[in-house]
Amino acid sequence: MKWSRKILGKRLFEMMLKSTFYGHFVAGEDQPSIQPLVDRINRFGVGAILDYSVEEDMPHSKAVEAEMESCVSHGEEAITVQKDRHKQFKAYPKFADRREDVASARTYFYHDEAKCDDNLDTLLRCIDVAGATSDDGFAAVKLTALGRPQLLLNLSEVLTQTRNVFIKMVGCGDSDLLEQKLSRESFQRQLFEMGITSRDETGEWFTWMDKNQSGWIDLLDWDRLMQPDLKLSKLLKVPKLERGKLHPYLLTLTDEEEKQMKRMLRRIDALAKRAKEKNVRLMVDAEQTYFQPAISRLAIEMMRKFNKEKAVIFNTYQCYLKQCSNSLNIDLELSKREDFYFGAKLVRGAYMDQERKRAKEIGYPDPIHVCYNDTNQCYHSSLDRILEDIKIRPKINVMVASHNEDTVRLAVKRMEELNIGAEDKLVYFGQLLGMCDQVSFTLGQAGYAVYKYVPYGPVEDVIPYLSRRALENRGMLKGVAKERNLLWQELKRRILQGQITG
Repeated sequence: MKWSRKILGKRLFEMMLKSTFYGHFVAGEDQPSIQPLVDRINRFGVGAILDYSVEEDMPHSKAVEAEMESCVSHGEEAITVQKDRHKQFKAYPKFADRREDVASARTYFYHDEAKCDDNLDTLLRCIDVAGATSDDGFAAVKLTALGRPQLLLNLSEVLTQTRNVFIKMVGCGDSDLLEQKLSRESFQRQLFEMGITSRDETGEWFTWMDKNQSGWIDLLDWDRLMQPDLKLSKLLKVPKLERGKLHPYLLTLTDEEEKQMKRMLRRIDALAKRAKEKNVRLMVDAEQTYFQPAISRLAIEMMRKFNKEKAVIFNTYQCYLKQCSNSLNIDLELSKREDFYFGAKLVRGAYMDQERKRAKEIGYPDPIHVCYNDTNQCYHSSLDRILEDIKIRPKINVMVASHNEDTVRLAVKRMEELNIGAEDKLVYFGQLLGMCDQVSFTLGQAGYAVYKYVPYGPVEDVIPYLSRRALENRGMLKGVAKERNLLWQELKRRILQGQITG
């Protein structure tokens, strides 16, 4: 691609890409140019998930510099707390370029608050385009585009360590967390013994968490301790589990970083409001595990606020993660308890190689399932759990985002068994534009709610995203050979039967 650009020049190079690779995987540059494609797939019962796939073509050294600068708090440096952070939630130069070892996922790097405002404007326009081109479209968003990544690191660690305290206090494993409860006495005694706070403070905390005044709190009550719009540096002393004991330390942010967090939350809120206004559903993409607890929590907070009448906000669950089933079950139970609509997109995951290398080299447990079969089992069991819940409580929407034909068949079969109709529009199917058309259009013609993930943007600006997909997603691109063979068989059939114009 680099040589072609030099030899052909900008204009000829863009013409060549539009007639080949770009033209196959990208819908166009802007709303007018993508409208014909959206209209065409709509005629076959297929909708669009719009994704403005522009990505900065930044050199590796600049990416590392930007990431390291934006992932370390100046407040932490001042009180030398950074050394006490959990390994998983610290930034490392070797893994600072988040584009490496990633399969097709778009990547944002933080420069300043003005750049985040620019990203917000771009995403708002994407929502507008989705609303203008379709009556029931989606728009995809990555929360790393909207704020300083250090804030997501901090919030992820606080959420993780706070939940670890609950696990320590109830003395159970992850598998049965939703069944565990704490009494007021046990709660106050254990926090006091840990040296986290005084009995008076714990009394106030318990009363606030025990919303139904039952005298007991469970994990969902406990999670109320962490409201992302509170002043982060005054939340609580976040306990760090070390050698079986609890060592509290205080997470500190500067005043400017507090303002940055508030701005990030306002940007997220603005996107959700625009999506609701334009009748567009907002798909929050999953990212790396060291950001994901914060991303998922912010997505749930948006669901609480905007999913009161229908599922506007969707969170993404990566089934290659060992924690996926727990996270999904907890979020489903929360939506049931608080009676808001729940939106989920199930994927297998895009960061496996990067996550495994990082965990091994830095020295924390590998968050990825041991093998593909385990990931498959997690995907199918999670899907089955959601479908069974839909049958009982139709305030749940799920997108089966997969090119795996066995997974799609399983979903269709379970829908039939549970009497969930295609016309109910509670279960969606999703594939990438230019991939797996034999699945997408077959589903669309059969009346199922199916969507293509539709990237768009100027040729030059989309090249980093496209070239990495070609290099790193070879397994998926093998599917093109199957589609080519199917097309060739159909062409021969039409020639032999005289249906060339049919």
